Amino acid sequence: MDTPMVEKFKLDEDTQGKAMDPTHFHGMIGTLMYLTASRPDLTFVVCMCARYQAKPTEKHLHAVKRMFKYLRGTVNRGLWYPKDSSIALTAYTYIDHVGCQDTRRSKFGCMQLLGDRLVSWSSKRQKSAAISSTKDEFIALSGCCAQQVENGVVELYFVNTEYQLANIFTKALGRERIKFLINKLGMRSFTPETLKQLADEAEE
Repeated sequence: MDTPMVEKFKLDEDTQGKAMDPTHFHGMIGTLMYLTASRPDLTFVVCMCARYQAKPTEKHLHAVKRMFKYLRGTVNRGLWYPKDSSIALTAYTYIDHVGCQDTRRSKFGCMQLLGDRLVSWSSKRQKSAAISSTKDEFIALSGCCAQQVENGVVELYFVNTEYQLANIFTKALGRERIKFLINKLGMRSFTPETLKQLADEAEE
């Protein structure tokens, strides 16, 4: 699989679906949750699937299995932190208005870069339903951009969807879009040979 979830696919409670063993499902989610600490490309899908741990169905299990297939093909991928990057802090926020199929709440993605290094990211569902996308944006800004304050000044910029890096934390995207965003997040694929070369260079 070249993406962790089918593009534009949205999970729901699936009350009529075939029930699955919750214990097995919990174990799979727990494993994937652990990986999100170093694999931001999994964060959105894992968080979405985790909401259905109480009563998982076959539909939810298929979504989780797809992530494992995606991992199998991207097992060498990880975050890369260049040593000469600047220390300027930049935050991105993005809202998928009314993105949750069960509650009609919006999904909120947030990330912070220290220079070119991704240092923080999250994917959450809003605590309450907003009546407009504008209200959603205000909620998102109050929760994330406060971390950009430096010397009492916060600079806000509009970012076109094409360059909105936090998009990856709010919805299921296509292959090309995923590829573009993970590169911007500083993720790279490292073969054992590449890792050895980097280790040798660090010792010089």
